[in-house]
Amino acid sequence: MILYIRLLGAALGAAVGLVTAASGDGLFDGNAYAGAFLAAWVVAWIVVGFAILPYLTVIPAKWLIGQVEVLSTAEFVAAVLGLLLGLLMGLLLGFPLSRIGEPWQNWLPLGVSLLFGLGMLGLTVAKRKDLLIAAQAVGLLRPATPERDGSAAGDPRIVVDTSAIIDGRIAEIVESGFIYGTLVIPRFVLEELQHIADSSDALRRNRGRRGLEILNRMQKEPGTPVEIVEDDVPDIAEVDAKLVALALARSRVILTNDFNLNRVAELQGVRVMNINSLANAVKPAVLPGEELKVRVIQEGKEAGQGVGFLDDGTMIVIEGGARHIDKELDVSVTRVLQTVAGRMIFAQPHLD
Repeated sequence: MILYIRLLGAALGAAVGLVTAASGDGLFDGNAYAGAFLAAWVVAWIVVGFAILPYLTVIPAKWLIGQVEVLSTAEFVAAVLGLLLGLLMGLLLGFPLSRIGEPWQNWLPLGVSLLFGLGMLGLTVAKRKDLLIAAQAVGLLRPATPERDGSAAGDPRIVVDTSAIIDGRIAEIVESGFIYGTLVIPRFVLEELQHIADSSDALRRNRGRRGLEILNRMQKEPGTPVEIVEDDVPDIAEVDAKLVALALARSRVILTNDFNLNRVAELQGVRVMNINSLANAVKPAVLPGEELKVRVIQEGKEAGQGVGFLDDGTMIVIEGGARHIDKELDVSVTRVLQTVAGRMIFAQPHLD
């Protein structure tokens, strides 16, 4: 497409060069080297047309289409209304300006209309979020729902982060049926996953390859659709910020395991589905005073402590358990501590 536009630009450049050279008495008439100058003049115009026409037509059009695609329907309507309002203001102001003498009476109304139209368009786009909130507050618009992205009601489109894919547990969660909707994998997340899989570090390489295998496995599962989308936010460099912007443009839901992304997304009004939070939520409740049977597998940080784990991976610190390593003990829970990393249980050997 760009090549055809460039060829058209070269043809237009040649035409402009010939017309300008032949205008008036002839640009190079009377010059001893008129033929050489004419050829150089036309070739220069051909090069200029070949080089700049895409930047005057296709490239600005693609940029404009990309900007329009990022806008929601309500934001697009607000931008069009701003443009129309600006043109109307320019038209009203243009009537008195058209009475000014030549040559201003023809150019001033046009210039004022363009100035007000583009100015109001820019202001409307810049303040679109505030305008939409105001319109929703007075009842002109309903709050945005997942339906505006083409999803059916109750069928959310969940934007998935790289950390959730390489974690591995997402496949079992999907197979269990606890996630309802469509998992959206942006192309830039897939590229980040591929970059991890090609890493020189063996651990990162293995995690990346496992993530690709898990993604391939989920695509074959019929229960939860997985959709690879080409959506991007070219003016944002960081992947986390891209994910938040994409979620804001879609159904405002992110599936992640990244604690920092979790906080940033929540601050911007995006709902976060955190796999670690889900894992902590489904662990059985253990209360002080309960009795458990635990196998001590290693020493703890403090002197005399032993460490064991429940079936769900919860760590149990046993006071005085260091001398019972590789043995099963009946223990009594003394306290339960919830931390950012998970839950820890402190216990003492059961006294018969």
